[in-house]
Amino acid sequence: MHRHTFYTNTPAETEKIGHIIGQTLVKRDIVALIGDLGAGKTCLTRGLALGLGLPLPQKVTSPSYTLINEYEGYTPIYHIDLYRIDQCEDVWDLGLDEYLEGEGVCIIEWANIILQELPSHTIEIKLSWLDENRRSIETKNTVDLSTYTSN
Repeated sequence: MHRHTFYTNTPAETEKIGHIIGQTLVKRDIVALIGDLGAGKTCLTRGLALGLGLPLPQKVTSPSYTLINEYEGYTPIYHIDLYRIDQCEDVWDLGLDEYLEGEGVCIIEWANIILQELPSHTIEIKLSWLDENRRSIETKNTVDLSTYTSN
């Protein structure tokens, strides 16, 4: 698998990178999103969903309060947000294994709490602030995205 780093200056650019990555995803892929509050995890998820062919007008929003949003499409998307979960054990009480073994793609925000327990094929994406507007998006375990990289 490959590692890539992208740089974005706007939410639209972050969403576009998500769209590119989303086009490479297949059923049963797991995407672990790691990054500080406001780093663009939900924005990237919107792009991933579009790349997966999520039919409009479904709106991708942060599941911070619901914990899990499901989006129906050719490939179901399970959008999971672990921000409000304090302990790793609590995550499994949500029934996360059913989603990980399901027919869709799991996108997990704040995945750092369970990263060590996710399968080795998990695609890791770390979003980091570089300054007020600019962020880096580092991917690990993706397909070859070299034609899109902006190192």
